[in-house]
Amino acid sequence: MANAFSRRAALGAFAALTLGTGVAHASPATDFVTSFGNKLVAVVNSSTPLDQKKKEVLPLLQQNVDVSGIGRYCLGRYWKTATPEQQQKYLSLFDQVLVNTITDQIGNYQGVHFRVTGSSVTPDGERVTALIDRPGQPEVNMQLIVAGSPLKVVDMYGEGASLRMNQRGDYSSYLSRHGGDVNALNSALARQINNHH
Repeated sequence: MANAFSRRAALGAFAALTLGTGVAHASPATDFVTSFGNKLVAVVNSSTPLDQKKKEVLPLLQQNVDVSGIGRYCLGRYWKTATPEQQQKYLSLFDQVLVNTITDQIGNYQGVHFRVTGSSVTPDGERVTALIDRPGQPEVNMQLIVAGSPLKVVDMYGEGASLRMNQRGDYSSYLSRHGGDVNALNSALARQINNHH
């Protein structure tokens, strides 16, 4: 299996999670993204060591991103065929993989500026859009889907692609090649975490 999250997905996830100020039309969702984004931007743009930045970002992700919901979605139809033990193990591994992927991107960012440009209602929740400026890089257009009570990020879009849809496709492909064995996927995720540097 390829890395659980592609570099593009990782970039999209981290960029989408670090939205900032400048909301033209405030709503609970844009207020949520602005608050969450401001905290992340402060960490990312700080001069503290990378290890400390990762420690500070971790609770922000866990509080503001529906990691378990995204994980269940990514497993797709195999969620229902997995045993409760397999589900629990998978969600624990998925959480670690997602957090590793996003926090790994912190070292690649500094001097970042974000501008929330608006929002719209979708069947999955409110889509908050933003432009991300990175020094010496093209401007990136990102979207977050925000839903629930309390509000959480339930999906992220970068380059027009849904993070959870892409990941669901990757996992489904892997599982179809391994007879739908969730234990095989769990083992692959565990290896990825163990090999993480």
